[in-house]
Amino acid sequence: MNYFKFLHVADIHLDSPLLGLARYEGVPVDEVRSATRAALTNLVDLAIEEQVAFVIIAGDIYDGDWPDFGTGLYFCAAMGRLQKAGIDVYLLYGNHDAQSVLTKKLPLPPNVYLFPANKVATFTHDVTGAVLHGRSYREKDTRENLVTQYPPATPGAFHIGVLHTALNGGRPPHAPYAPCSLAELTAKGYQYLPSRRAQRE
Repeated sequence: MNYFKFLHVADIHLDSPLLGLARYEGVPVDEVRSATRAALTNLVDLAIEEQVAFVIIAGDIYDGDWPDFGTGLYFCAAMGRLQKAGIDVYLLYGNHDAQSVLTKKLPLPPNVYLFPANKVATFTHDVTGAVLHGRSYREKDTRENLVTQYPPATPGAFHIGVLHTALNGGRPPHAPYAPCSLAELTAKGYQYLPSRRAQRE
């Protein structure tokens, strides 16, 4: 198998309002709130600089619905930069961006492959042959163990399981979103498990 590089990220929370910041005197609120856009730009810059084969986004791109389409369009523009560089993106929605009205209307560029919310889907990356399995959240308060639906690995391929989960039930007081165990994940036989361990609400 040939070596290749990919980039895995989760919890960008693009344009999160970070409402609690106003309670702290001297905090540069506007600068902190713009940091998520800077982080996304840096992510794209790094992917292009490192010439990665693809990017995986494992949930919570957004922080709920947005007041306007500016947030979504900013994300699409960033993905468009990756398209021009020949880099595919595999993404799923987690508890913060689960099947919102606005994300359903978002015109994602053709290099972005979205894992559906109704079932586990499998994508094969054309260039590397990597096989990616994943499922988005159907609703924010998903308590179903989604891992049980993921297929086992097949011989001869590099398998990646993408999941937004509260591994081992998460950490109180946070809700146990899509709970599963490490044993359940490793039993699938995947070579890489970019699972986001949900810790915040």
